[in-house]
Amino acid sequence: MRGEAAPYCRMRIRAAAPAELPLLQDIERAAGEPFRALGMAAIADDDPLPLDVLESYRRAGRAWVAVDAADRPVAYLLTDTVDGAAHIEQVSVHPVAARRGVGRALIEHLAAAAREQGLAALTLTTFTEVPWNAPYYSRLGFRPLTEADPALTEGLRAISRAEAAHGLSVWPRVCMRREVG
Repeated sequence: MRGEAAPYCRMRIRAAAPAELPLLQDIERAAGEPFRALGMAAIADDDPLPLDVLESYRRAGRAWVAVDAADRPVAYLLTDTVDGAAHIEQVSVHPVAARRGVGRALIEHLAAAAREQGLAALTLTTFTEVPWNAPYYSRLGFRPLTEADPALTEGLRAISRAEAAHGLSVWPRVCMRREVG
């Protein structure tokens, strides 16, 4: 089954536990490795979020993990609320669980939570030319936001500026949005 695009049958989604936060860092490192093959070694080498930042997401109920049959995290999603939308701050899937619907399941979990909270949409920022980034999110119903789009809020613009300051603008990036209604 390795390498096939089959559903990750034994996966479930739940809140991240404190002891799992170092595993989330490991997932982030492993998920970054494929960027190296695209000439994006700086992304592959970027440090994962520090434990105290992960703990703040966990404590606020904004960190979810997808776990395997042994209840071990294979992917995670962090979210913020930005201008009335659930903003995907980070979603990472370990390569051993890639191409099995795990990322999609995490995003759908967030969409359901956003609907329950009365939020209008999901948003994210991502690389335009990385196959598992903007093209993938487009397949999940996200649309790119142009500079003139009123859905490109000041909060999203601020996130884009912060990412540029971190060096991410070396590669083309885009803000994307998906309605949850």
